[in-house]
This record gives sequence, C-alpha cells and structure tokens, in this order.
Amino acid sequence: MVRVGLQGRRIGGWVVGLAGEASTDRPLQPLAKVTGWGPPADIVALARWAAWRWAGRTAQLLGTASPPRAVRALPATASPPLPAPSTLAAGVTVVRIPPAGDVLPVALDVAACGDALVLTPSVAAAAYLAARLRREGHRVALVPQEWALAAAGGCVAVGARAGAWAPRPRLGAVLVVEEHDEAYQEERAPTWNARDVVVERARRADVPCVLTSPCPSLEALGYGPLVSLSRNEERSGWPVLEVVDRRAEPPGSGLYSSRLVAMARQAEPDARLICVLNRKGRARLLACATCRELVRCEACGAAVDGVDEALRCRRCGTVRPRVCLACGGSRLATLRVGVTRAREELELLANRPVAEVSADTEAGPPPDGVPILVGTEAVLHRVAGARAVAFLDLDQELLAPRYRAAEAALGMLARAARLVGGRSAGGRILVQTRLPGHEVIDAAVHADPSRLAVVEAARRAALRFPPETAVATVSGQAAAAFVATLPADGRVEVLGPANDRWLLRAPDHRTLCDALAATPRPPGRLRIEVDPLRA
Repeated sequence: MVRVGLQGRRIGGWVVGLAGEASTDRPLQPLAKVTGWGPPADIVALARWAAWRWAGRTAQLLGTASPPRAVRALPATASPPLPAPSTLAAGVTVVRIPPAGDVLPVALDVAACGDALVLTPSVAAAAYLAARLRREGHRVALVPQEWALAAAGGCVAVGARAGAWAPRPRLGAVLVVEEHDEAYQEERAPTWNARDVVVERARRADVPCVLTSPCPSLEALGYGPLVSLSRNEERSGWPVLEVVDRRAEPPGSGLYSSRLVAMARQAEPDARLICVLNRKGRARLLACATCRELVRCEACGAAVDGVDEALRCRRCGTVRPRVCLACGGSRLATLRVGVTRAREELELLANRPVAEVSADTEAGPPPDGVPILVGTEAVLHRVAGARAVAFLDLDQELLAPRYRAAEAALGMLARAARLVGGRSAGGRILVQTRLPGHEVIDAAVHADPSRLAVVEAARRAALRFPPETAVATVSGQAAAAFVATLPADGRVEVLGPANDRWLLRAPDHRTLCDALAATPRPPGRLRIEVDPLRA
C-alpha cells in the first residue's frame, strides 16, 4: 500500500504489479510514501474477478481486503504442530447441521488442514468461535483486527463477511458457517457475497470448502454434494414447532391467538418468551372477508397489492381482478400490524412487563428481568436464549415480494430454533399463520429442510429466478442510458422499469457479467446490484 502525489494531494493506492519499462515518455514521479503491507497477489487477482462478477471496481474490493491499520512488518510465524489427518477432499461440501447442533467439530476438521479460513455471519459469532478454537489449542487470528497475524500464516483466520479477503499464505481449507445468512452479502455496490468469494478462492487454491447451514440455500446446494445427519439426529436438533391456524378467525380479529396469550401469561424472566413481528419492508396483506383466505398471486404465491380495481403482485408483476381465488368473493379486508402497538396490547393481555426490541432501539442486549420481548427480526440477534419464540405473523415473511422469501422465512425459524434449543431442551416455537400448509412450515415441523428445497427449486425454475438464471438490478440517474447501451444480442433480457429500476436477466453469470463489463458507464449516478437480495 502506497501514497502518491496527485494535484497537490496524497492519494492512497496499491502496487499490484511491476513493469519493465515506462509506458510514457513523461518524467515519472517517486512514490510519496510506502504505507505498508497490502493484499497479496492472489487476493489482487481475486478482487479483479469479483469486480467482474459483481460489476464493481477493483479498488473498492482491495479497500475491503486491506488491513485496517498500516502494517509495516509481519509477526514471526510460530511453528505450527503437524496437522492432524483430515478426511476433507478438495471441492465444495454442503453440511446440514440442525439449529441445536455444534459446528465446532467441523471447524476443528477444517483447522487441521493448515492455514484455514473460517467465516461466520457476525463479528460476535466470529469472536466466540475463535475463542473456542483457541481453547482447543489452535493459534487463531481474528480478522480484520489481526490482519498481520493472518498474513504471517501458521494460524486459523476467523472473521465475518470481510474475512473472505483475509490473507492466507498457504490456504489449507475454507469453512462458511450458516452460509444461508444474508449478512454475508454486501448491501453497498458491488454487492459481493462472502460465500461465493471464498468458494472461488478455494477453487483456485484447489482446497476443501465446507458450507454449513441448518437450511442450505439453493445456491449452496448447486455448489457440491449435501451431507446430513440421520433423521433421528436431525429431528432432535430442531425444537417442537406448534402451528396456530388463524383461518377460522375473521380478518381484524386481533394479533394474538388464545394459545399465544396463555403462553405469555406463563412467561417469567427465567423462561422468557420472544415475539417476532417483522415489519421492516413489509407490504400490506389482503384477506377475503368471506372465506378468510389470504389473497395471493396465482403465478408465484406472493402477497398482492390493491391497485385501482385490480390486484398486482410485487414479486412477478402479475395483474388480475380484485376477486378471491378460493371463493370468488370481491370483498377484501386489509390486515395491519405494528411492533409498538403489539407491545402495548400484549402487556395488557398478559399482565406481564413487555419490552420492545428492534433495529431502532438501543443497541445491546434487552433489559434483564423482562419476561416478554416483542420486536422485529433484530430481537433474535440480541438475546442468547429463550424458552419459547412466537412468530405473530409469519405470513408477512412467507408472502414477501422477493424470490428468496421462503428461504429467508425458514432461516428465521432456524435462528429461533437455535435460541430455544433442540427437542430435549424443552423449548418451543409457536407460529401464527393463515397458511398452515405452506412448504416452509412443513419443512420446519418435520425438521426436514429438503421439503422446501424441492418445492423452491421447481418454483424458481418455472419463474426463471436464480439460481436458474442470473439477475441484476440497475437504478440511478444514469440507469436508462446504461440499459439503452447494453449489447443487443438478445442474451440479456431487460425488464422494466418498475419504481425506476430495471431488472436484467441472463442464462448464467458469465453471460450477464460479460455484458455488464462490456457496457460503458454513462456519467451520473448508477447502481448495479448483481444477485440482489430484495428482488
């Protein structure tokens, strides 16, 4: 990493190669400063690939791969013990571990391969796993803070999303814990995914790559073979899931079922109840006032919005008349929810103190001594455990207008299952829904995520959603000009605009990314999201 003088300022940069002679006859200026160590050659090459794969700039990715502080020397490398024999083979292996299962045995197997790289969804999870590996006798570098130690080698590098770019002089194996977690994807452009980055990194180094999850994504299942426990072991790793069918109740009858109220009245500080009501980015739900069925899209099954005299699907854009598909009724009722009001109502019904937890509330764990917590999905990440978790309105997640809605909903159930423990721990998950037969609920009830994977793969193939195809969204002031100059060879399908965004779809990522790379960028603000989370 260096500093160079440019128009009276010192600009940071990277030396990524050396030339035998200058390509200009103008006098060359010396470097203003050598800052210190930067990303090694293999990471520079990986960043160039990622810049193509996610339609970004190499410098943005090199910034993520660089140490947070100047590194002018690397620490001495300790002589590592001889690695234990490992059964891992080169290539990608997907391991399905139930929520109550322990990932440490897999991490130890990966660490035995040498300079391993381990990723977790959060910084806190990385610190916890690093501490456990140290107790097992492994030398560990927690990245990016201990970037220099990771660059020196002879240790296991553990980190969150940015850890995918950690320097590894002799990469031995890669492990991605909870590969389905959306925290691995960068929300800022370029929208790179740490799982996909390390899969490519392991492929280039020809080393084993292990992806673990209680509910593997379709993208992960496409990378390699699936390894799972026996049915008895996997079933014992999921808690009991109780389904409350609310179809017998009229729309507007209230947010809480009698079963949930009974659970709330029994809650105590040492047997905490967590209620999840995820309203961030949610659409309104419509229900038929006659038969009480939810109004859904006939093409993809998502929730629909009322537009004038028609119903429009946010996910696939299908428009149809305002009638119920179940009974033909035309009277539709709107279902509304809200976290703050939910807390107030539950406090009155249960006669227990209730605290609200969301991304907007104060960071850190919730207050002690409160037996009931109500909040968005953030509440599942703020507590270490609970006796029971209740999803007040899971239908909002099942019918969310994005193609990954079903996988995300099962991921939330798996996160809740980890808090309450397996069947032997006595924990319980309660789901209030008007869709008791949905494949997500069916998979969770039977502790068999493959039940969802089969249905979801067929649905996405029929609708031409990833991983069946590769997609990207284009938005911003210059989006129209950019889309107009895309190669007109018919290989990239252009849909839109909708809400000032265009959707680009191609048979595979090579076709899509080659087209994006070949299209000149016009002046003005332009945002390109490859593999968008919210599409």
